[in-house]
Amino acid sequence: MVFLFVLYIINVIDRGNLSYAALTMNDELNISPAAFGALSSIFFIPYFLFEVPSNMLLHRFGARKWIARIMVSWGIVTSVAMFRNSFAHIATVRFFLGVMEAGFFPGVLFYFTLWFPQRERAKVIAFFMMALPVSVFISSPLSGWILDNLNWMGLSGWRWLFFLEGLPAILFGIITWFYLTDSPREARWLSDEEKNWLTTEMERGKYIQLFLSLSLLLVY
Repeated sequence: MVFLFVLYIINVIDRGNLSYAALTMNDELNISPAAFGALSSIFFIPYFLFEVPSNMLLHRFGARKWIARIMVSWGIVTSVAMFRNSFAHIATVRFFLGVMEAGFFPGVLFYFTLWFPQRERAKVIAFFMMALPVSVFISSPLSGWILDNLNWMGLSGWRWLFFLEGLPAILFGIITWFYLTDSPREARWLSDEEKNWLTTEMERGKYIQLFLSLSLLLVY
């Protein structure tokens, strides 16, 4: 749970770092306020279009592999923004960032359904969502420091901002591939008794949810 919490912090930081980069990037690339507004919104077009296909593939390949793929690919796209030199370049990066990132959040929610009984999920999701304010708490001073202090090799701070904040997604994406476990049955760190208990609880929760859904349908 803590590991997934950290992944979501990285996700929110990478999605929002454009707003911090804009403090110096817009002047350097001559991006107007209207053009920056378009940059901010273009991300959500492919994110919306690829959300369902991405989660279908997650179900096909497994949450562990697909979440790892999402993180590595969006980390690469974020870091590549370091080398962009125009509005069109940044817009292209934001578009592909939406493509690559699509499916992460609902994919994690699906992953929770494989591990946590229904009665526990509200608490789990509430804890997971706390990553939103934590990410802002981390990214605000960090991004400001990078913009003010990093001008290595004659490159502007906003370029290093994209590059450095994309690296954790790549690193943790690789860790995800080896660290996460797709289901309780595959968990080496659970005893056979614990695996059987959790699997039974999850199956029971499915039947209860189906019963409640049918009951609501009949009442309606």
